[in-house]
Amino acid sequence: MKLIGIVLAIALFLFPAPAFAQATKYYPPPLSYSNAELPGRDFSGQTLRSAEFSNANLQQTNFSNADVRGTIFSTSSLKGANLHGADLSYGMADWVDFTGADLSDAIFNETLLLVSTFHEVNITGADFTDAILDGKQIEELCAIASGVNSKTGVATRDSLLCP
Repeated sequence: MKLIGIVLAIALFLFPAPAFAQATKYYPPPLSYSNAELPGRDFSGQTLRSAEFSNANLQQTNFSNADVRGTIFSTSSLKGANLHGADLSYGMADWVDFTGADLSDAIFNETLLLVSTFHEVNITGADFTDAILDGKQIEELCAIASGVNSKTGVATRDSLLCP
């Protein structure tokens, strides 16, 4: 009986292909656009979960209504980008330049945003619930915060914990 158990264990160890194939069917490797030059590209409405855009030039890029949950944008330039209605939850967007970007109705739940720049942005209806921001960023964003996110129902000012 012990021998049968050992043989089964060895067989499962040596022939995991069906289980592995099933797992990769649902979890493909993430897309990597790190260090890429992608100004003006159109990613609107696309699903790009867990993609990597670190240190990328994404100026004037269109991510409107895109599903970019878990995506890494660290040290990228998103100047003038359109992120209207995009879901950036659980991602990393630290050291990102969002100057002039449309962040209206975007979702930043639990997103790391430290040291990112938010000059002249539109955050109407954006949801920053549990996002990681520093005090200066919160102060800057609270000065322009308005609206309610159409998907989460959370007011922008409430999500930033504005006074």
